[in-house]
Amino acid sequence: MKSRLVASAALSAVVLFGATGCAFISPQATTIQYSASDGVNVSDADGPLAVRNALVVATEDGSVGNLVAAIVNPTEERATLTITLSGIDPFTVTVPAGETISLGADEAPLRIVDLDSIPGSTVEIHFQSGESTGTKAEIPVLDGSLPYYADLVPSEDKLIGVPESTPMPTPTDTATSAPTN
Repeated sequence: MKSRLVASAALSAVVLFGATGCAFISPQATTIQYSASDGVNVSDADGPLAVRNALVVATEDGSVGNLVAAIVNPTEERATLTITLSGIDPFTVTVPAGETISLGADEAPLRIVDLDSIPGSTVEIHFQSGESTGTKAEIPVLDGSLPYYADLVPSEDKLIGVPESTPMPTPTDTATSAPTN
């Protein structure tokens, strides 16, 4: 009788550990950092600026896109972010001290002509600020199928007379295309 009681207690302990033991060896999902939106966050450990929720809203054929992002400057000095895509002249965005610029919300998005990335893919973009070497990130390319991105899709009538790699329209002293050599 005593052996049945011990066997029953042992079996109960095994079942209890088997049902709850996973919590001891599994990582907690709430401790994993991730971008909680459609875009991605890009931080350059050595640079003063941070890029939040970066994404590109492109035409159906992926030839033209608008870079949408929030650029945060937590420092007490004005800082410039250089944004580079392969084969396209770099963009620069200057952010005043202690402020955030929202491309696509408060400011016009950066127009990327000759994007060559269809919606559903990603495009590699290099972000560099201050004296840092910068950070490359795979930025998602989306379309206008979601209502809140519909106004951000570049349209052909807005492209007439627009030079390559020039933000459209150019916000006052905020976003400009780097000079070409």
